[in-house]
Amino acid sequence: MVNPWFETVLEAQRRAQKRLPKSVYASLVAGTQAGITVNDNMEAFNELGFAPHVVGAQPERNLATSVMGQEISFPVMISPTGVQAVDPEGEVAVSRAAAARGTAMGLSSFASHAVEEVTAVNDKIFFQIYWLGSREDILARAERARAAGAKGLIVTTDWVFNVGRDWGSPEIPEKVDVKALLKMAPEIAVRPRYALRWFNRGHVNIPDLTAPNLTAKGETGPTFFGAYGEWMNTPPPTWEDLQWLREQWGGPFMVKGITRIDDAKRAVDIGATAISVSNHGGNNLDGTPGTIRLLGPIADAVGGDVEVLLDGGIRRGSDVAKALALGARAVMIGRAYLWGLAANGQAGVENVLDLLRMGLDSVLMGVGHKDVHELSRADLIIPDGFERAYGID
Repeated sequence: MVNPWFETVLEAQRRAQKRLPKSVYASLVAGTQAGITVNDNMEAFNELGFAPHVVGAQPERNLATSVMGQEISFPVMISPTGVQAVDPEGEVAVSRAAAARGTAMGLSSFASHAVEEVTAVNDKIFFQIYWLGSREDILARAERARAAGAKGLIVTTDWVFNVGRDWGSPEIPEKVDVKALLKMAPEIAVRPRYALRWFNRGHVNIPDLTAPNLTAKGETGPTFFGAYGEWMNTPPPTWEDLQWLREQWGGPFMVKGITRIDDAKRAVDIGATAISVSNHGGNNLDGTPGTIRLLGPIADAVGGDVEVLLDGGIRRGSDVAKALALGARAVMIGRAYLWGLAANGQAGVENVLDLLRMGLDSVLMGVGHKDVHELSRADLIIPDGFERAYGID
C-alpha cells in the first residue's frame, strides 16, 4: 500500500495526475496561450539563491504572522479557486485543513460549496469577489459572506477571459449529467478511485458545477458556465467601483492581481488593506513576468502603506522564504493545495501545508533568524536583471 504521506508538493502533483481524469487534471495545470507566465511563475524562484550562515542558528523560530487582521500560524494562506471538483468535499475539506494548520482561506465566489458550510469549519475566511452583475448584486454577495462570518473581501482583477492554450484546453461540461458522464466515461474508467470517491454509502454525490455563492442563501446557484458568461458580459470595474465596494464593505479589503507599481499605489489610494501581487497563476495575460520578479519593487514602493502578498508559483517552503525576503507579508497558494486535495483529500491539503511550513522553517534556521519578519534581501543572492518594475512614476 502506498504511504498516504508525500514528501514534496511535486509528488502531490504526480499523485493527482495519476488519480484524476485527464480533463480534470488538465484544468489544474492550465495557463493561457504558450504558458510563458505559468512557467515563469515557478522557474523564476530557481534563479534566487540563499546566503546562509553556518554558525548561529536559532534553536527556536517563530513563523507566525497576520493577514488582514487575522493571526495565522505561518505566512501561507489558501488562495481562492473555483469549483474544486477534485474531491467531493471540495472547499469544506480545504477549509478544515487550513483551520487544522492555523491559517486563513480565501473562498471563491465560484466555489462549489456554500460560504456558510466553509465558515462553519474555519473562522478565518476571506470571501473572494469577481465583478459580476450589478453593484447591488455584488454587495448582496458580500453581505451574505459577512453574515456567514467572512472576515474580509478579496476582489480579483487579474483575468482577461483568455482560456486558449497552444497545447489545447480541457473540455469541461456545462453540467455533470448522464450525457456528460457517458462522454467522460473513457477517462473515468481508467481512474476508478476518482469515481469511487463520489459515491457515499451507495449514493452518487456528483458535483453539479453550480456556483451557490452567487445567489441568496438557500437558492440554487447558476451553473458555473452561466455565471462565467455573466461575468464576461459585465463591464470590468473601475478604481471608483473598487473604492465604492471597499467603502460599503468597511472591513479588511484585498485587491488581487497587482503587477504594476502605479496600480499598487491606486490600491493604496482607495484604502485597500492588502494587495496580492498575482497574475492569476498564469491564467491572465500571457507574457506577464513571474510574480516573484515583480514583488520586490512593489513592496519597496507601497509596503509601508498596505500589506503585500504574493500569489503564483509557490511549490516549496524555500519559495515562501524568498517571497518574504523580498517584502511579502505572506503568500497565497492555489495549485499546490489542489494537488494535495486530489491526492488525499483534507489530509493531503494538510500535508502540503506541513511541507511548506517545514521548508520555511529550514530556511529560517539556515540563515540564522528566529522570526520570519527578519527575512530580508540580505538573505538572498539576487542575479542582475532578475527583478522587473513597471508603472514607475
